[in-house]
Amino acid sequence: MSTLSLGTSAATLAAQAAKAAKAVAHLSTEQKNYVLQSMANAIRSATPAILAANAAELETAKSNNTSAAMLDRLTLTPERIDAMAAAIEQIIHLPDPVGSKRFIEERPNGIRIEKRRIPLGVICMIYEARPNVTADAGALCFKSGNAVILRCGREAIQTSLAIAKAMHQALAEHQLPEDVLTIVPDPDRQLMLDLIQQDQFIDLVIPRGGEGLIRFVTDNSRVPVIQHFKGVCHLYVDQSADLNMALELLLNGKVQRPGVCNALECLLVNKHQAADFLPMVADALRAHQVKVHACERSIRYFAGAEPIAAGDFGQEYLAPEIAIRVVDDLDAAMAHIDQFGSYHTEVICTQDQASADTFINQVDAAVVMHNASSRFSDGGELGLGAEIGISTSKLHAYGPMGLEALTTERFVVTGQGQTR
Repeated sequence: MSTLSLGTSAATLAAQAAKAAKAVAHLSTEQKNYVLQSMANAIRSATPAILAANAAELETAKSNNTSAAMLDRLTLTPERIDAMAAAIEQIIHLPDPVGSKRFIEERPNGIRIEKRRIPLGVICMIYEARPNVTADAGALCFKSGNAVILRCGREAIQTSLAIAKAMHQALAEHQLPEDVLTIVPDPDRQLMLDLIQQDQFIDLVIPRGGEGLIRFVTDNSRVPVIQHFKGVCHLYVDQSADLNMALELLLNGKVQRPGVCNALECLLVNKHQAADFLPMVADALRAHQVKVHACERSIRYFAGAEPIAAGDFGQEYLAPEIAIRVVDDLDAAMAHIDQFGSYHTEVICTQDQASADTFINQVDAAVVMHNASSRFSDGGELGLGAEIGISTSKLHAYGPMGLEALTTERFVVTGQGQTR
């Protein structure tokens, strides 16, 4: 297993990954897909070992009073492990972006200009209690021709090591260097700080976790960072919304899996719908034991709701908890989102196409949805295969990141001896 042993510097680790990246960058699509299938098979075969490691870490996490949201992300089951393997198999069937060409133009002097996709090189993933990231990131980076350094938080380190061990078996079967996928077994923060200084060897850092982790990485990295601080996702129920549809979107977005970043955290309701819709919402949220933080215009519909001041919206609850606000119109809803949104995912429920178009064109978010659940803001659901992360910054990717986001384009110029 490629790990950082005692005495190995972060610079050495990064240099080894950069060397390994050259070995995978030039593999054919067919070769990469064979290896990926071996990885999926190895993960399924290692299910008992992965579950054993995960069970021990879950006990430790529970004794440390870990939050429900983090426990949910940490927990693996046979079904979730099979889903990890299935996600790798989905990546096999996705088009390989490496080597794809885009013709630009032929200049008057006869030179032909095109762009071709190439791997970024070395990706450093820094994540907390999300062991599935080990498989997702490893497979996505491999298919896109990159090496990856995986630095997991201490809550999930043994589970991640068990997953990585299976993936290393697949690399060994195909005579590929294990440094293509490096797992860092020491979660020491100084070591992480050393890693994100290695701009000579590492091309991109992607942190996944709480806002504190992402801000630390952003503030201290010398390598470009993909940012996703939090997911404060809104559902706006417009004046012309189908209220039964709106209720389904609300419940799916809030209660199906409340601890994830594409769960709804705030409901905005047009004032003309409040009297009809909010009693429906109150009954449904009470049945699902969802705590409500209600504005002064909506609180009378909710028994036991906590009042929320106009400046206190924008919270990421990651729990069965939601903020509710009645707004005058579409413009007021968009103004609220502009003030309190996190550029992640925003949803409008409306039967009026003009309202939908205005919302889509004017709301600033990586994913904007019309009459669809915020829970579809996910790489797999959007056809990318397993995602490596969600970017809420606009360079160089925006939204769920799949294979193409792990590559870049370079210019290729072809001539017949032209000189300038």
